[in-house]
Amino acid sequence: MQPRKMTVEQQLEKMRRDWDERARENARYYVNTARTDWTDEDFFASGEQQVAEDILTDMGNICQGKDPRQMRVLEIGCGAGRLTRALAKVFGEVHAVDISGEMVAAARRAVADFPNAHVYQNNGCDLRVVPEKPFDFAYSAIVFQHIPSREIIENYVREVHRLLRGGALFKFWVQGDTRTESTPDDTWLGVPFSEADTIDMAERCGFEPRHRHGAGAQYFILWFFKYGWMAARKAQARVFARRVRRTLGRARRSLLRKL
Repeated sequence: MQPRKMTVEQQLEKMRRDWDERARENARYYVNTARTDWTDEDFFASGEQQVAEDILTDMGNICQGKDPRQMRVLEIGCGAGRLTRALAKVFGEVHAVDISGEMVAAARRAVADFPNAHVYQNNGCDLRVVPEKPFDFAYSAIVFQHIPSREIIENYVREVHRLLRGGALFKFWVQGDTRTESTPDDTWLGVPFSEADTIDMAERCGFEPRHRHGAGAQYFILWFFKYGWMAARKAQARVFARRVRRTLGRARRSLLRKL
């Protein structure tokens, strides 16, 4: 049976409903499935551990010589605030979004004692709720693995590009196991990306795809650095040229089969 087609709007509404339901059932478990009975102390400690492993070991790429206490940071898919709270201990200003109102409420409680952390409910595909300020770093972990649409993910990447200062890093995770099959209405197992997919997406959206780790695995981590205007146009031209070559190659192979 073919999976039923869904519009982006339908997918976004299902994402919101499903994550609200998960948050009501057990928000912390669905943020980190290692346990079902998280205490405050253990839950937030797990966030600090991930930030230590994924952020503090990578401060050269992230800060680029800036004082982290002077940096404005964007987090996509904050869930119950596990990482938001940890990021607020490192960076001067943190702005976080999530599609689920239930998760946003939990995240706001988590960062209530951190005046430098701000949490917003967004529509699940753009960042219009975030203040129009230049951001120094953007981060998203174990979020895009749950999104069933490349269109939605790529729109997020474009939106991050809009908000980042030139040269800044967007570090994020996608589903890299291309053996998996996602369906348009599955808000748990997201759409997979190959290495070639991520490179094309980066260049279409104005980023340099400088580093990658975990291609072919569930957790595929990407380092996208924002190009300047001219470099972005050149990257987009490279994507167009590759598309043309692929199209001509397919046409040539089709013609040869007919001869």
